[in-house]
Amino acid sequence: MQPDRSEQLARLLTQRILVLDGAMGTMVQQCGLGEADFRGHFHGHGRDLKGDNDLLSLTRPDVVRGIHDGYLEAGADIIETNTFNATAIAQADYAMEPEVAAINRAAASIAREAADRFTARDPAKPRFVAGALGPTNRTASISPDVDDPGARNTSFDALAAAYAESAGALVEGGADLLLVETVFDTLNAKAALFAIEGVFARLGRRLPIFISGTITDASGRTLSGQTPEAFWNSVRHARPLAVGLNCALGAALMRPYIEELARVADTFVLCYPNAGLPNPMSDTGYDETPAQTSALLGEFARAGFVNIVGGCCGTTPAHISAIAHAVDGVAPRAVSNPPLPRAGEGRGEGALASTDAPHPALSSRSGERVS
Repeated sequence: MQPDRSEQLARLLTQRILVLDGAMGTMVQQCGLGEADFRGHFHGHGRDLKGDNDLLSLTRPDVVRGIHDGYLEAGADIIETNTFNATAIAQADYAMEPEVAAINRAAASIAREAADRFTARDPAKPRFVAGALGPTNRTASISPDVDDPGARNTSFDALAAAYAESAGALVEGGADLLLVETVFDTLNAKAALFAIEGVFARLGRRLPIFISGTITDASGRTLSGQTPEAFWNSVRHARPLAVGLNCALGAALMRPYIEELARVADTFVLCYPNAGLPNPMSDTGYDETPAQTSALLGEFARAGFVNIVGGCCGTTPAHISAIAHAVDGVAPRAVSNPPLPRAGEGRGEGALASTDAPHPALSSRSGERVS
């Protein structure tokens, strides 16, 4: 389990814009892996495993490590674990539910080793590991049957149990923070946040939480119907260290929504859009070059919208390198006194953090930030 780095991370976020890594799936696709790579030692498994990218942390850890190294070389301050679909609910598609804890623990360990190796090279640029918790392939708020609006293919309790298993293993494997990402259904995210609180209570320690929603189209709403402001008001009780938006849209289309979130959120803001819109003729499957994506995120930074930037689908180490250069030296979005969790603070099972105590890395007097 990783030592608590909450204060260090919060302090850095007041000093400069941090860079998140880019797409894992895009890079895996470029490796041209076959069934044998995904299957590894699971010789007798009865289903095809090609496409289960999370499983590569067990069967081809060298591939996952190489992708992390590419993003760290490009300048990423924070790398995400290879666990976007590493919950029992999502892994049911491959009948790999029994391996969920091992997948998450291995993925966190691989990322931890890579981050520590790069931190040792340059201690002035510490690297962090975000334990990624994706949305799952089921939704608690929306019916999968157009003829039955009340139908559901999962429940809050099932989601919470799945998230608890994954989150616990990510912490045990060495994650510095937990990232509840690509939130299209806020009830799914609430199940994840509830589960995380239970994990923190069990372990007797807290980690920072990032929460990132997904605006699905020009309606400016999540799939479950929330605007950015409504989304923030639905998750702010968890006192995340950062809240933001990712996926679905490129930066150009995401701009008004990240601006709205930056206006209302009283915590740090992250943004990691896709590399534009899907384009099957492109090498990465998306239409924006590194120069285009980085120019847009650089403008977000100069406009004072963001504290953390990175890339989602279609982005590569080249995109992240260009983004890192685009925000270098740009002041981070100012946050006077966000309601952040106290480092190491334990709470009761499933309890939600109160909103009245400032983070110890920030001054409780007059909102001044401690450098």
